[in-house]
Amino acid sequence: MTDRPEATAAEVLAVYSARALQNGQVVFAGVGTPLLAASLAQRLDCPELTILFEGGVIGAWVEDGRLPPSTNDQRCTRLSRMVLGSSEVMLMMQRGYVDIGFLGGAQIDAYGNLNSSFIGETASPRVRLPGSGGANDIGSLTDYIVSMRHERRRFVPKVDFITTPGFLAGGTSRGDNGLPYGGCRLVVTDLGLFDFAPETRRMRARALHAGVTRDEVADNTGFDVHWPDEVPVTSPVTLRELEILRRLDPERIFIA
Repeated sequence: MTDRPEATAAEVLAVYSARALQNGQVVFAGVGTPLLAASLAQRLDCPELTILFEGGVIGAWVEDGRLPPSTNDQRCTRLSRMVLGSSEVMLMMQRGYVDIGFLGGAQIDAYGNLNSSFIGETASPRVRLPGSGGANDIGSLTDYIVSMRHERRRFVPKVDFITTPGFLAGGTSRGDNGLPYGGCRLVVTDLGLFDFAPETRRMRARALHAGVTRDEVADNTGFDVHWPDEVPVTSPVTLRELEILRRLDPERIFIA
């Protein structure tokens, strides 16, 4: 398959997340898949994409082979346009200057609500997770893209805790609860792309990767996904996209 080179699940997430970005956008990204996706987009079709980091960096350009381990690492600042404080970056979201945020989580439900706080009961959780960081701010104030592996334990009927609000209970509930803007725009997984129906705000299939079936999605999802009459197949990952990702992360710390 000369036009469909082998790609890891992490590379698939980064490629299709990058394709969802547009030139000129301001993107709030974290390390890992979000930064790989944004950096890939910069090198392909979005040279004027502006990357923001929670640590205060504006206009980041990450060098090949020098991916930062955190958004507070000094490698984030090299070649950037400006370095401020975390509060100034958060204020930019409040003022409407950020177009897209990138998020992930341990759990997501049918309405795009995310959990990155804990698994289990509130009083005695089985697993404690990293928590919100800037995830609640991003989810409350911007449109955001979620990139995560498609597994039944992650795609659940109801998240154990809403760290990041999506469309809450669907319909108009997000706006009714004081969040008139933003929400989950796209969910990128290793099985396909998913968005949210305009009226119900329930997750629906937008496109599936080559070879993925509807039954495979159902087996790996803990709720019913809305299926349009026609669901296209995504265009395959290209060798060019993989070459750029592998130059960015030659030690395969994030793309393995």
